[in-house]
Amino acid sequence: MPAKSKSQQQAAGAALSAKRGETKVGELQGASKDMYDSMSEKELEEFASTDHDDLPDKADDD
Repeated sequence: MPAKSKSQQQAAGAALSAKRGETKVGELQGASKDMYDSMSEKELEEFASTDHDDLPDKADDD
């Protein structure tokens, strides 16, 4: 499932970095911390790898 916004893609990237041990889990905040706790590394890879050129800054809450 691809990310629906730039902020979601960036949060997934931060969570993925922590999941891989590249950054400290304690540095995560907000959505990235929630994503770290609730998503697998594979799911985070899918979100983080989304091309964000055509994504809105934030997703609609529809």
